[in-house]
Amino acid sequence: MIVKTPILPKRLRKVPKSFSWIDHRLVRDRHIERLSHGAMALYLFLVCVGDRQGLSYYSDQSLINKLNMEAAALDHARSELIGAGLVAWQRPIYQVLGLDPEPAPRKPSKGTMRLGDVLKQAMEAAHD
Repeated sequence: MIVKTPILPKRLRKVPKSFSWIDHRLVRDRHIERLSHGAMALYLFLVCVGDRQGLSYYSDQSLINKLNMEAAALDHARSELIGAGLVAWQRPIYQVLGLDPEPAPRKPSKGTMRLGDVLKQAMEAAHD
């Protein structure tokens, strides 16, 4: 077993009042392996600046400047993150998404009818 000891003990990290985190599942579930460097840089930035709900607002120009990225690279990185289900974006808001899978849609249980079927039956009964 490897024993780990700090290399620079006087420089240990401390959790600051303003804290964000990167979910370890980003690595463990191999999300990071599917991303370009630009997408990883944008994701890291959004994680760092997001509030506790993962929400942040940065204009494209601010992101281009802060990440030293071309506009086309930013567009590509954003599309990658959205496609990977890691980020949602609706100008001007970004949301870093939780890594939990979306719950599967529930199927109606026996004895339960879909609303469309109920309305169809009601319409048929009205015409009888």
